[in-house]
Amino acid sequence: MNARAESLEAACDLRFGQVGIACVRVRRVDAAALVEELERRVRSAPQMFSRAAVVLDLSHLPKLPDDGMVDALLEAIRSAGMLPVGIAYGTSETEALAERMGLPLIAKFRAQYEPAQGEATTAPAPPRQEPVRAAAVPDEPAESSGTVTAQHHSGSTVRSGQQVYARDRDLVVTAGVANGAEVIADGSIHIYGSLRGRAMAGAQGDESARIFCSDFRAELVAIAGHYRVFEDMPREFEGQPVQCWLDNGKLMIARL
Repeated sequence: MNARAESLEAACDLRFGQVGIACVRVRRVDAAALVEELERRVRSAPQMFSRAAVVLDLSHLPKLPDDGMVDALLEAIRSAGMLPVGIAYGTSETEALAERMGLPLIAKFRAQYEPAQGEATTAPAPPRQEPVRAAAVPDEPAESSGTVTAQHHSGSTVRSGQQVYARDRDLVVTAGVANGAEVIADGSIHIYGSLRGRAMAGAQGDESARIFCSDFRAELVAIAGHYRVFEDMPREFEGQPVQCWLDNGKLMIARL
């Protein structure tokens, strides 16, 4: 790779994991470029990324940087307004590095990655799956793609600061999701109300998961780690019943 091509390469990928922790996967050792890239992310969605807890992932590098450079990368994350909370597990060398740096080793972080410059797009819904309409709550419990009955959250709105996580199953929310609230599922998410907070489906990497919502005003939607924030979403979908899905790694949005 020549110097010109390397200068155009993004400094990192940024993905969300199953519990809303971000992961900074370093693609080249350049602290200045990392600050610039992460500051751009914070500016684009300050409510999402400002003071976000992040894990430093060095597994994509051909070799681990020395301790001084790791210090510089951690400081770059802090300078951008994010908070490093650990190092993603890679090898025994990574474990030793985490111990020297006095940071916890995150052994089971399972974020999915996409190119930093990749953008989600919109398109009509594909015919491969009949969409779940948001007009009415089903009489029987929804089921995931396996045999496990979906987890239901009914009655009260998911409040700001509250998180509902459906492990190994779909999540059905029969109330609203307020600003600052999170609903997360390893399967699909069905919201029969207003989505104003964050919805993250396919949290363990299931790219076939979907998000269905009857009133779309989300701060963030993500499927298998591929995300889109409010500032980047087409205004034509605001307040509309929509579904979100992945198509070749791109987050698609369409009206129901």
